[in-house]
Amino acid sequence: MNGTDVTRFSEKMYFSTPSLREKVRQAPDVLYAEPRWYACHTRARAEKKVAERLEAAGVEPYLPLLERERQWADRVKRVRFPLFPGYVFARFDLTRLGAVVRTPGVSQVLRPSGYPTPVSEEELAAVRRLVAGANETGLLPTPVDYLEPGQQVVVVSGPFQGMRGVLVEARGASRVVVCVSAIRQAVSVEMDRRLLRAVAA
Repeated sequence: MNGTDVTRFSEKMYFSTPSLREKVRQAPDVLYAEPRWYACHTRARAEKKVAERLEAAGVEPYLPLLERERQWADRVKRVRFPLFPGYVFARFDLTRLGAVVRTPGVSQVLRPSGYPTPVSEEELAAVRRLVAGANETGLLPTPVDYLEPGQQVVVVSGPFQGMRGVLVEARGASRVVVCVSAIRQAVSVEMDRRLLRAVAA
């Protein structure tokens, strides 16, 4: 998920600007007829307020919250914080898009496909399971770079530190391929993803 375009559109702007009308037309008709989950980019530290406002407007929100203990001077308090800072998921059909983007605190609904694109049900189910397990066990997830097969990566720790290559998947394991273009040869080594970082484009 990439939230670089944070322009907030009013409903009037959304349907009156030709380039935006084209993007709306690109969306499959089914997205207007059936509610799906979408990722909404929010302003900083506005996630909880956005979720409350969406719910008040009749839009089902999902804000993954992790619990952890904070030590105060006289007591220990459990606090809840967003798993993905700056994002709230919302379930709606695209006829309600204008109302969603006009919700105070919402910057945009993400459009990785050029139009508002639903979040995979399987991915969201995995997020729910992760949150439930983390809150039950107290084991907090650690943010890592979002890496995809074919992406250029660099090893940041261990005996291969500094090695650059291409991330591939083979039989469920992550491998880093090192290529020598001049001789058209490549070798790979299995690597723990926690040791990898994306190479800036």
